[in-house]
Amino acid sequence: MLRRKRCDRNYILYELIGPDGSNYIGLTVALGQAYNKSVKIRTQKHISRAIKENKNWSLCNYLRVVDYIEYRVLEVIRGRGAAYNRERELIAEINPVLNDF
Repeated sequence: MLRRKRCDRNYILYELIGPDGSNYIGLTVALGQAYNKSVKIRTQKHISRAIKENKNWSLCNYLRVVDYIEYRVLEVIRGRGAAYNRERELIAEINPVLNDF
């Protein structure tokens, strides 16, 4: 029997903000109801990747030179498709400087 795709998972849209106001809009899966913790873990993964990998992405380059990054939950969206669509809308609205296109 074929298994249906999950559409009941919560996704968190978040913003990372640097000391100079540079920002990044991202999306991560919610770990239960712990939305701030989910975003904190995702932020730590961004920082780890910036340090360990030689990616030439705007966010990675930025994280290598700042000492502090703030994160905040923007929205919680149910369903993967809806979350990805809303992420694109937010990126278009907010125009974050650290999202590579």
